[in-house]
This record gives sequence, structure tokens and C-alpha cells, in this order.
Amino acid sequence: METVYLDNAATSFPKPPQVLRQMTRYLEEVGATVNRSVYGPAQAAGMVELRLRQRLCQLFHFTPMTHAVLTPGNTWGLNLVLSGFLRPGDHCVVSSMEHNAVMRPLQSLAKQGVTFTRVPCDAVGRLEPKDVENALQPDTRLVVLSHGSNVSGTVQDAAAVGEICYRHRIPFCLDGAQTAGHIPVDFSALGLSALSVPGHKGLLGPSGMGALLLDPAFAARLTPTISGGTGSASDSEEIPSYMPDRFEPGTPNVPGIYGLEAALQYLEWTGVEAIAAHDRDLTARFLDGVRSIPSVTLVGPDTLEDRVGVVSLDFPGRDNAEVAEALEREFGILTRCGLHCAPSAHKTLGTFPRGTIRFSWGWFSTESDIDRALEAVRSV
Repeated sequence: METVYLDNAATSFPKPPQVLRQMTRYLEEVGATVNRSVYGPAQAAGMVELRLRQRLCQLFHFTPMTHAVLTPGNTWGLNLVLSGFLRPGDHCVVSSMEHNAVMRPLQSLAKQGVTFTRVPCDAVGRLEPKDVENALQPDTRLVVLSHGSNVSGTVQDAAAVGEICYRHRIPFCLDGAQTAGHIPVDFSALGLSALSVPGHKGLLGPSGMGALLLDPAFAARLTPTISGGTGSASDSEEIPSYMPDRFEPGTPNVPGIYGLEAALQYLEWTGVEAIAAHDRDLTARFLDGVRSIPSVTLVGPDTLEDRVGVVSLDFPGRDNAEVAEALEREFGILTRCGLHCAPSAHKTLGTFPRGTIRFSWGWFSTESDIDRALEAVRSV
């Protein structure tokens, strides 16, 4: 039985063919690391890394390129922002829809004297920006927001939150896990101080790669949380003061760099606007189909407005895990069931602790995939 992959919110699949080709080419023909040596293959790898930073800046309308930090993933980037910036006595504002990549570091920091306010969202996971402003305190040092929910697909009004942060001179960090590559994300227009993104979701790259874009003024206030060799300033045992070396210790994931650079080139050719339109079409098709199935409850927005292609369903009176297993076993539909590393979001949406079955599509998903999934939901 042919399977239908609808777990793109976890990681996109399949990847563009050139991602595999470039990673294989690096492993078979190059092999050298970057920023360490000056022989030919090392220089070639360094140029790919440089192009990756350039493509990140172009995609997210960001400068300067030196402040496009390559990370092992989105969780690493968010941890750097939280743990590298907040100090005992500081206050942070988040929404009730945050992922554990934000909440677990914050809970750890709370034991060290950092406080935070969790601004409630409505029943479909939408934040009212004025509630963020009302949550600000004299000791508020940071606002962190999940741009798009990995449970309901709800997209927040980041521009409004950014304007509030700008007026109050409070740094604003955006978690772009579910929006980067799916909808346009403009660093400057959103008033960001930091944008953390994974490489393996909407950006269509490999796992183990991400990026953290840092406003220079914010980066200057950020303390590295990991240190080590950088291949630069090797005469000193102190952490380099310049970017991006200050936040990129250790040997980087060069195969991942090759893969992500190829993925971003593919995104440039395809266009994020085209991907967003494709996602909207598939989302509309799925939502229209779900409305005619009485035994299923849609969790999150019932419209296309301010959402991405992530949809959660609840099967009242049944065990969602058993339903998800049946979707795979009987129909080949691959979904993700559970709490999706976001218990706060599920509490907001009223699905804690049972969780939901999440369907999420991407650029390589088809109308046929959606129709097969809907038929399976009707039958199961």
C-alpha cells in the first residue's frame, strides 16, 4: 500500500532532489570542514557556507550577513536567545501557544529567578496583541512568540506585536518553525530582534540545521551559552567578540550546510508565494472535506485566514492514538498523534491531555493526498 505523508509540520518530506545531490557531493568529493584550512576543498566548502548565509538574508529580508548565525536547529537557537539574554530578576512575555522549545528553557530559567507571563490565546489559538502590551512589566526584557502553531496552524499577528515591542523598546524574538518557507517572513517589517528557524521543515533542508538571525544591537547584549574552537582567533582562549564566530563554536554540520543551501536555492526558484498559495489550496480542500464529517471535531481555525497548512482533528469518544494507528495500518495515511511537544497549546485549545491527530502538508503534497486522507477519516 502506498503511503501518504502528512507530517510536514514535524519535518518536510520528500526533500528537493538537489538537497540529496549536494549533501552526497560534499561527502563523496569535498569532505573538508570550513573556517579551519585554506586548501581548495576547504575553500569550496566555505563558499557554500557563505552562499547559505546570503540566501538566508535574502529570504528573510535581513542584514547584516555576519549576524545570520547557523545553528544545529531551531531549539538550539531559541535556547541561545532565552538563556543567553535573560538574567535573574528579568521578566519575559510569551503566548499560551508556545512549543516546549520555548517553555522548557523558560521553566528552567524560572528556577534561577526569571519570571514570565503566559498571555492567553482564544479557543482557536489566536493572540490578541493588546494583551501582550497589557502583560508588559517594568522588568520585562523579552517577548517571545510562536509565529505559527504546530498544533492548530494558527498564525499570529507578529507585526502588531513587533510594533508594541518597538514602542516599549523591548526585544522581540519570533519562533518561525511553522512559517519559515510556508509564508513570507520579513525580519525588518515585523520589527524583530531575533528570528529562529529550523532548516528541516518549510525550508525543505535536512535535519540538524537551523538559523538564528540577530539584530546587531540585540546580538551585542547576548551571551554565548556554548563556547569552543571556531578556527578564528586561535591565539586566544577567550570567546571571539565578532560575528558570527561568537555564536558558532565547534565543527559545523557541513553536509547540512550543503543541503540547506541547495534547499534555499530551490525555494528561490519556486517562490515562497507559490508555496503559500499551494498550502492554502490544500488547506481549503481539507477543511471543506472535514466539515462534512460529523464524527470529527476540527481543532483551531475553521477558515483560511491567518493559518498555515497544519490541521488538528479530534475524534470524540475514541482514542486518538488508536485512530491514528488505523489511519496508517488500513489506509497508509501518516500523521502525528499526541501533544506535539506543546502541552500549553493543547490546554488553550481544550485538547489536553488527550491530544489530537495532526495533518500537515507541504510543497510536494497533492490534492490526491488530501482526498485520500479525507476518505480515510470518513471510513475510520
